[in-house]
Amino acid sequence: MHNQKIALVTGATRGIGLETVRQLAAQGVHTLLAGRDRSRAVEAALALQAQALPVEAIALDVTDAAGIAAAAREVEQRHGRLDILVNNAGIFRDDFDKAPSAQALDAWRETFDTNLFGVIATTQAFLPLLRKSAAGRIVNLSSELASLTLQNDPGSAFYDFKMPAYNASKTAVNAWTVQLAHELRDTPIKVNAVDPGSVKTDMNEHGELDIATGARGSVRMALLDDTGPTGSFTHQGEVLPW
Repeated sequence: MHNQKIALVTGATRGIGLETVRQLAAQGVHTLLAGRDRSRAVEAALALQAQALPVEAIALDVTDAAGIAAAAREVEQRHGRLDILVNNAGIFRDDFDKAPSAQALDAWRETFDTNLFGVIATTQAFLPLLRKSAAGRIVNLSSELASLTLQNDPGSAFYDFKMPAYNASKTAVNAWTVQLAHELRDTPIKVNAVDPGSVKTDMNEHGELDIATGARGSVRMALLDDTGPTGSFTHQGEVLPW
């Protein structure tokens, strides 16, 4: 077990998170499937265990400070370290029928609570365990909609997708990725932001990519070797503009 990598994926009871767990476990990584609802996390983990995959359930709500701390203690007691943290949990609260200036402030707060502050809080809690890894990896789920360059380019396919709370929360995740990668630049820990693409999930019914393809980018960055990048923003291995 000591040589087996330990990963934790947040928001992993469905969609891209669940598929990321499956793909990491299929590569031999002991993967903690984290979800807000422990019973749903256990149910999802049991289904993967039935396929002989090394998956373990853990309760973790990224907006609950006490719950995050409890999860970090649990991982420390069971494994003593963490090699991979995939900050996958995310929500979408913008109203498609409203202009950017008309989006409810509560929707902004709720979006940032999960998509940004939840990522930061979870990372802060698990960083001491990642520092115990020989080669820690932090993967932050972002979106091409986070790119200010593409958002401001009339020629971009995403130019008219103005969902300000969601988009800005992911832009902020990119900014956090850059700050943290800089802090950890002289350590074995790499920090990268990944856009899974427009994936067909419960959160995005109009997605174009299948979930397996969407999860691949996160898995690639989670399993980076020592020569891989840090502080990057990519989609399927291609660098995206900030």
